[in-house]
Amino acid sequence: MTPAAPCRVLTLSGGVGGAKLCLGFDTILPAGGQTVLVNTGDDFDHLGLRICPDIDTLLYTLAGLANTELGWGRRDETWHFMETLATLGGETWFRLGDRDLALHVERTRRSRQGQTLSAITAEFAANLRVASRILPMSDASVRTRVESSAGLLDFQQYFVRERCAPAVRALHFVGAEAAAPAPGLAEALASPALEAIVLAPSNPYLSIDPILSLPGLRLALRAAAVPILAVTPILGGAAVKGPTAKIMAELGLVPSALAVAEHYHGLIDGFVLDQRDAPLAPQFDLPVHVCDTLMQTLEDRQRIARSVLAFAALLRSAAKSRQ
Repeated sequence: MTPAAPCRVLTLSGGVGGAKLCLGFDTILPAGGQTVLVNTGDDFDHLGLRICPDIDTLLYTLAGLANTELGWGRRDETWHFMETLATLGGETWFRLGDRDLALHVERTRRSRQGQTLSAITAEFAANLRVASRILPMSDASVRTRVESSAGLLDFQQYFVRERCAPAVRALHFVGAEAAAPAPGLAEALASPALEAIVLAPSNPYLSIDPILSLPGLRLALRAAAVPILAVTPILGGAAVKGPTAKIMAELGLVPSALAVAEHYHGLIDGFVLDQRDAPLAPQFDLPVHVCDTLMQTLEDRQRIARSVLAFAALLRSAAKSRQ
């Protein structure tokens, strides 16, 4: 087996939106050239199984197995398990396809044997021939809880069962204060080939903030001394998918790319802005790269990945010239 290339890009990502950019990097970089640090605040136990939605979305997307029609789960799925469960009066609000079910069963079995989430994920990625390195943000349990107009909800109750309908008042990342980043992050940050750290266009509040809530994580990212870039999840005041704009409004923020950049203030060195929001560029207090960030095809994902790497190279060059 050919040794994996040193990490060139560390991407912080949630599920569907972030996975699109991760696929772009995955297909233009050598195997191992990208490490993805994935949100696990969405993880939960359901029907006796350990479910890790964002990790699974990354695995399926990078393995070419994602269900692009539904936007989640595996392609070519069948639903006999859920149909049978319904006849027995079981909980069916969180749908698990028959092919997808195998992954959750095997993860749960290995977890009960004492294997860590990072070790399980690494073996799944290898078996699915995923080129990038997929790291859960932590092997410890961190759970996102949503303080909402319907009370305090576990994340999947808010996101799936309630379909994001309740108004969000605050978000809590239970267990984060005692959680350490997963093994492998330090190696990625120390890679001599590292060119950039990228905050994917995932929901800043539901997907990226749980990762950044880990003690010492922000300092570790800054200490890597490479540009940290954020790619906008907001285009023209709206999210391409998901409740990002809705949550921003409910938290008293104007849904805009500028507000996202301000949310990451003190962490990022540059911001990738969608061309639809180009008039906002002069209002940013950090370097901005404007391009079409809408990712509808694989070519779009690859184009944006290359654009992000070029932007990072410019920032590195500018930093050297100031030294």
